[in-house]
Parts: sequence; structure tokens; C-alpha cells
Amino acid sequence: PDGFYDGDGIFKIRFMPDKEGVWSYKTRSNRDELNGKEGQFTCTPASPGNHGPVQVRNQYHFEYRDGTPFYPFGTTIYEWVFQTEETRRQTLETLKSAPFNKARFLLVPPFKEKYLSGPLKLDTFPFEGTSKENWDFSRFNVNFWQHFEKCLQQILDLDIEADVILFRPYDGGKWGFDIMDDETNDRFTRYAVARLAAYRNVWWSMANENSFMHHFTEDDWDRLFQIVDEKDPYHHMLSIHNADRLYDYTKPWVTHVSLQYYNAVRAFGAAALVRDIYRKAVIHDEINYE
Repeated sequence: PDGFYDGDGIFKIRFMPDKEGVWSYKTRSNRDELNGKEGQFTCTPASPGNHGPVQVRNQYHFEYRDGTPFYPFGTTIYEWVFQTEETRRQTLETLKSAPFNKARFLLVPPFKEKYLSGPLKLDTFPFEGTSKENWDFSRFNVNFWQHFEKCLQQILDLDIEADVILFRPYDGGKWGFDIMDDETNDRFTRYAVARLAAYRNVWWSMANENSFMHHFTEDDWDRLFQIVDEKDPYHHMLSIHNADRLYDYTKPWVTHVSLQYYNAVRAFGAAALVRDIYRKAVIHDEINYE
């Protein structure tokens, strides 16, 4: 796993062991004070209810890493991370008594007027700065990421899988997070994986409604997919959510089809067709909303 900077001169490496016993580590860094650090730790048995990450089983189905079947029944809480503390609390209370075992939500806030002033005004963003005019895309805002991780842990505490959406089109260039250059997109992706991959409930969704990000080419998505595939040591579930056209889900780094289909009556017929085309598991991640 890659390390990451977490503010106040602190660098971290997060690791999710998959076997009990003694593990050894040695760090590699271009900074002398971080290079060559060695040590050991012991991985104890998993706590009750911890079945590990989800993976594909028998091509079209899912299971936890310990072999327990997983039957996805998901919901969308796209912007819950960016709401008031009281609304976030209500969201968690609702999920406690709901049947959902998977939730999709955005890593980056969409541009909306309500986030510019009033009770929902946002003062921290993925990068240092406060507006399109002064973003510093070379520096991540660790307070934003620490808040996101707190929310991610709260979802994990409810035994709910977190389908983390890395990119989204809902900006119109006003904040500029939808039109970052390739170097920034790549660095953002690597940093997200370094910080979040050790959470066992993480799934990666490369984008929500990816084809609405019109300046992204298929090659761009391929490159970003391959960064996640290479940098995630645990090979979490990895897909992309469609809008008016489908990504080529046959590519080897895609674990399953994340399908938006508006018609609930026809959706299962569509899923059967898509499954026959791509030969992979299909999840209806958006049918009008529940």
C-alpha cells in the first residue's frame, strides 16, 4: 500500500491484513526520515460479524472474503457526507432500521447554491482553497478527507458496504472538479486509494453518470481504472455508473456492471441482456430511486 500525508507533519500507511499471524513491514520513501522503517505486528482473528471485503463469486454472484454470501440491496445517499451533523445523524438512524446493505455516495460535493451560503455552506474541499479561483490542486485538504473517513467508518459500523463515487459531472465547471487535468485526476485517484482502500467495506465507483463528463475519453477512464486496479492491494469491487451510454465492462479491471436503468418493469430483462453481453455480475444501482 502507498502512504499519504495527513497534515501536521504526519505521514500514514494503512494496511488491511487478510491472514492471522505476524506481519513484517519495511517502508520505502524518497524522504530519508521515512525510508527503511521496519517493524512487526500481529493480526488477530476477525471480530464477530467481520466477514472481510466483498468479492465476485462464481462469475455472477457475490460473497464476502470469508465465503459468506453477499446479496446486494443498495440505496443512494449521494450527498449525505456534506449535510449538517443533525441530518447525517438522521441518515444513520434511518439506515439502522432499513434493509439496505450497500450505499452509494459521492466523494466530491456537487456544485449547488445551497453549499455556498447558509447552514450547508461548505468550507472544506478535497483540495486546499475555497473557490475555483484559488484551488491548490497540488495540496489535499486533510480536514475534508478526515471528515469523509469518519462518515465512511460510521457506514462500516452499520455493516453497510460503501460504494464510493470518485468522479461526478455535477459541476458545470463552476468549482472545476469535473474538469481537472489528467495529472490532477491521477493524483486524486492515487490519494483516494491510499487513504480509503484499507476500509474493508469500500467499493470503487469510478464515476456517477460518467458519460455526462463529456471531455473524458474512454482512454481516460481506462487509465483511471488501471490506477485503482494497480494501487489497491485488496482489489475491492470496482465499476462505473452509466448515463446515456455504457462503458465497456468486459475490460479486466471491471469486477461487475453498475447499471442505471430507468424502467423498473423492464429492468430485469435489461439486466439479463447486459449480463449475457459482458459476462459479469450486474447490480441495478439506480432504478428511479426507491
